[in-house]
Amino acid sequence: MSPELVSILVLAVVFVIATTRSVNMGALAFAAAFGVGTLVADLDADGVFAGFPGDLFVVLVGVTYLFAIARANGTTDWLVHAAVRLVRGRVALIPWVMFALTGALTAIGAVSPAAVAIVAPIALSFAARYRISPLLMGAMVVHGAQAGGFSPISIYGSIVNGIVEREKLPGSEITLFLASLLVNLVIAAVVFVVCGGLRLWSQGAVTEGENTGNTGSTDGGGGSGATGKGSGGIRTVPAPTAVATRPDAPAAVALTAPVIATLVSLAALVVAVLGFDLDAGLTAITLAVVLSTAWPDDSRKAVSEIAWPTVLLICGVLTYVGVLDEMGTITWAGEGVGGIGVPLLAAVLLCYIGAIVSAFASSVGIMGALIPLAVPFLAQGEIGAVGMVAALAVSATVVDVSPFSTNGALVLAAAPDVDRERFFRQLMVYGGIVVAAVPAVVWLVMVVPGWG
Repeated sequence: MSPELVSILVLAVVFVIATTRSVNMGALAFAAAFGVGTLVADLDADGVFAGFPGDLFVVLVGVTYLFAIARANGTTDWLVHAAVRLVRGRVALIPWVMFALTGALTAIGAVSPAAVAIVAPIALSFAARYRISPLLMGAMVVHGAQAGGFSPISIYGSIVNGIVEREKLPGSEITLFLASLLVNLVIAAVVFVVCGGLRLWSQGAVTEGENTGNTGSTDGGGGSGATGKGSGGIRTVPAPTAVATRPDAPAAVALTAPVIATLVSLAALVVAVLGFDLDAGLTAITLAVVLSTAWPDDSRKAVSEIAWPTVLLICGVLTYVGVLDEMGTITWAGEGVGGIGVPLLAAVLLCYIGAIVSAFASSVGIMGALIPLAVPFLAQGEIGAVGMVAALAVSATVVDVSPFSTNGALVLAAAPDVDRERFFRQLMVYGGIVVAAVPAVVWLVMVVPGWG
């Protein structure tokens, strides 16, 4: 049995054990990375740790730390109130506002994880208060980021168009952008309907009322339960048996000094990331430390509210994926598919490889590896290069809703007052559905007709 096949089978075992024994998958993945890396791939400790996502670790810790402080001092309540007023009380519009906001940020040049890191905590705080499915809100944020992610001036768009030019393939920047935009828009509309968006329309507009505190949905379809925190950690409490047709909006939060300072910090985070291309994680953790120093009472519990189990989960899995990359498993799989003599079959398999691997690893890295692998059969003229590149790009990025990807991990970490294990399973199932369905659909629509 080849080392590459062994590494894939070990990954499957990790999933089975984590699912059946309720062991943190990240811890299992660290152990698997150590075992496979040293015994199968002959890597030393440095080789194993080469795949540790240090940048993602800092992003997860920094963003959840900063927004834990924002929740403690009332800043997120202020932002939710402002969002309600912006849409004249129509709660059902908020998911679409978040979709459009993240899409606009990535379209003008923000890296997708940076846009999600900025928007997701605010969006999910709103979802918790108004019993909107966190899966719905998280998916709208991530798909919004990918909808704008391939504009001609975006990071993803520039990278893919550069690869196409380097490989001397026919290309169309507008086709690539519109393909991602339309696919993510359609998926967002489907998720909105399936996860209870129509029920939000039936509630009408919220009215100004007393601040009744946060409630959160723990299910994917609008919520049968809410969560709260007690001395034993996160617990599930029964949901009300009926939903008011015109729920109260939160009372306006006073603009105290901590709230003003936190709002300035959030604005500074946006400016630093978008305007000066600073790292979102390092910037967020620096701002959180400044706020903690100035108002220690508000932020005393913030460190304990950092999503540590999520950090362990994501970092462990991505470290193992890094071992797979170091030992050539991903390239091995791609080259095996690229050697198939049936171009259309090779095309759909490459789309699936891009989707599956990208659900655990860098979307940009996968696109950079797979597009060159497609060059040999694109040169035969049986497959349109424009459609194939667009299909690969969409397949490799639309799956970022997976909790193992950077965007999905940020959504999981940012959700307040939810049963995280249940939310993780929902994201994993939803990500699996996207991985299973979208590559086949985009192949059928973009590749089979022979675009370009």
